[in-house]
Amino acid sequence: MDYIVLAIPVFFILIGLELLISRLQGTRLYRFNDAISNISCGITQQITGVLAKTALIIAYLYLYDHWRLFEIEDNILTWIVLFIGIDFFYYWFHRMAHEVSLFWGTHIVHHQSEEYNLSVALRQSSLQGFISMIFYLPLAILGFNPVGFVTISAFQTLYQFWIHTRVIGKMHPWIEFVFNTPSHHRVHHGRNPKYIDKNHGGTLIIWDRMFGTFQEEEEEVVYGVTKPLASWNPVWANLDWYADMWSDLRRPMSWGDRFRLLFEKPGWLPDHLGGYRAPQEIIPGKAAIYDTEIPLGLNYYILFQYLVVLAGTTGFLFNTDLFTTWQLWGIATLIVISVMNIGGLFEGRMWALVLEMARFTFILVMVIVLWNLSVISTAVLFSVAIISFLSQLWIWRYRTLFGRGI
Repeated sequence: MDYIVLAIPVFFILIGLELLISRLQGTRLYRFNDAISNISCGITQQITGVLAKTALIIAYLYLYDHWRLFEIEDNILTWIVLFIGIDFFYYWFHRMAHEVSLFWGTHIVHHQSEEYNLSVALRQSSLQGFISMIFYLPLAILGFNPVGFVTISAFQTLYQFWIHTRVIGKMHPWIEFVFNTPSHHRVHHGRNPKYIDKNHGGTLIIWDRMFGTFQEEEEEVVYGVTKPLASWNPVWANLDWYADMWSDLRRPMSWGDRFRLLFEKPGWLPDHLGGYRAPQEIIPGKAAIYDTEIPLGLNYYILFQYLVVLAGTTGFLFNTDLFTTWQLWGIATLIVISVMNIGGLFEGRMWALVLEMARFTFILVMVIVLWNLSVISTAVLFSVAIISFLSQLWIWRYRTLFGRGI
């Protein structure tokens, strides 16, 4: 059972509650384009993450079936030990994902938002699962049941949703001492030099206290990464770091230095190219934040399209067993293109306008195919056709905005 998918409605209820609290307090915790970008990264991760989850489960099952050292029974005590084990290995994965440049590229997506709210919890990398899985495999060799591992891993991940908020301040000292809290995790998302690479714990903060990576929340946190993404495109968000790495690898250096660049700390260069590029000091409240402005009507268009994409994605994730492999790939591709295109609309890209028009044609072809296969009803076919036609008229009104950037 995929508990994370089942929790999707709860995620959005809590985001709505945080928005309400923000409005009542007169604070601005959300920006529309940023929140949409965060959720789009989460959608992309859920769609593409199926491969990583499958690889992890296959590897875990193989090691458990052929190489386990012990027969560990399932009971409350062993599940507590398993939870501690999962959180321990998560700490080391998370720490290495910040300290090894190649791994940082699989995790940086989660840190790119320059806001901090519950939507940031959904901002996840599509590549991270292929690296994180390696760190958990010792649990299979020790003999922890795969079902227990998958279940507790899901709840360890779910715990980390609520700590992505500015609404909750510091909690009782004993809670702050043992558990990861919103205060500790705000530090983790900071790009203030004193906050970088601190507080890697998942559920427990004691690992950071034990291994020297703990930092109390002191000065105001400036959120984001040292080299801002400056894009709302969730696909590019997963590639931006590696594009920068490729540029560095093409600079004049030995092959040994190129290998080191992959596994050294992010920002490392050989001495003859200037050495380590340390993060710049940041003055809270004065850091530039990436933003774009578009007409209100285009914002409403994006909101409408996004609600349709969210509904379709949720239905897809809850009913993947109803589709053939080709249908799965087709729908998954459509969803990823849709959220990528919405990012392009926020940025005023001409390719986004062209792709948006083509997307509706693709949607119509797909629903006709599904209708012929009796997967969807005639009512659904006509509803999609009408929405597609009206959407094309709506977006065409703003055609003059595209091609020059916003």
